[in-house]
Amino acid sequence: MLDRLLGHRLPRFARPVIVVTAPVLDGLAYRTEARTAVEVLRPRNVLTVPSARAVALAAGADLSRPLLVMDIGAHLTEVVLLVDGDVFDARRTALGTGDIDEATPPSRIGEALADMTTSMLRQDGTSLTLDALGRGPLLAGGGALRPEITCRLADRLHVPLRAVPAPHTAAVRGAAKLLEAAHTHPSTTGTDPPEGHPH
Repeated sequence: MLDRLLGHRLPRFARPVIVVTAPVLDGLAYRTEARTAVEVLRPRNVLTVPSARAVALAAGADLSRPLLVMDIGAHLTEVVLLVDGDVFDARRTALGTGDIDEATPPSRIGEALADMTTSMLRQDGTSLTLDALGRGPLLAGGGALRPEITCRLADRLHVPLRAVPAPHTAAVRGAAKLLEAAHTHPSTTGTDPPEGHPH
């Protein structure tokens, strides 16, 4: 599929840099499979980034403070605590908007999100999760557009919720920002960084 969609768009000898976003808890096996899938595009480098970090970048969030990202996808929902931009804790459920039917109402996803967040709070020996919750969770994924989900979540958590603009494409936009930064990084351009600039 990647070859059909993008193969003919690449110059013959191009070696692109590719950014792959991945759910936080899918682990090394998933990332390895994703890297294998993009090999058809003959990449020079493949950068993998947690989807939650990509969402935060798309939103222009302040990563110097703890941040809760809730990504409500079609078949997977995650709650991720970012501290200084890195994953500090995460929870997930194999439940998403594609699973909604008569037996699985949208409110069940809101309940699952609230339960995962509560579990994170209880197990956190620091104040980081509480601080992030007080800022208001950042919502992404198609489920962020479903008031039946977000209203139930707000009722349970009693905190403000902040949906990323166009939440269903937030991870892709965040990946694009990372790709833009990668293209200007000295390790990619082959130039030396300005004096005093961190590597």
